[in-house]
Amino acid sequence: MNLFNLRRQAPAAIPEAKRVPVVVAQAPELSRECLMPSAERAAQVFVRGQGSWLWDNQGHAFLDFTQGGAVNSLGHSPSVLAKALADQAQALINPGAGFHSRGLLGLVNRLCQSTGSDQAYLLNSGAEACEGAIKLARKWGQLHRNGAYHIITASQACHGRSLGALSASDPLPCIRCEPGLPGFSKVPFNDLAAL
Repeated sequence: MNLFNLRRQAPAAIPEAKRVPVVVAQAPELSRECLMPSAERAAQVFVRGQGSWLWDNQGHAFLDFTQGGAVNSLGHSPSVLAKALADQAQALINPGAGFHSRGLLGLVNRLCQSTGSDQAYLLNSGAEACEGAIKLARKWGQLHRNGAYHIITASQACHGRSLGALSASDPLPCIRCEPGLPGFSKVPFNDLAAL
């Protein structure tokens, strides 16, 4: 099913006098109807941020306690970040995961120096981190433990929603999972004897 082809059924004809347009204030060309309703959102439309404050299109200020769900821990529009982003955008935004860049190499070198690691593996999501940890553990077992690839995880724990992580997890009551990848065993959490 292609979600981009899904559309709401057209509402029954409503007399013009009773119609209430669903549009963003002060921007009639922007409509909330185009946004798939995946989560309840506040009615405000934010147009500017500075530090911990947000301003909506009506000019009201709001103290932002979420900061973009912890993605934006530096606050909104800090001048040092805005300058760094502008400078980087003028030079190179992202050549892609298949290429080296000075920024990428500088970051991994700093990570290795500060942690005493030989190498760093960069990821952009928790799902990728789980998959990377599974692959890394299996690769290490193959190279240093006579081909070992088996992974033991805690039962009744959620490890993620990617194929490898699902294989390491017990199925949730609301999700019907087919058997996952081979090479996973589950033991009760905090049960050393079972381990």
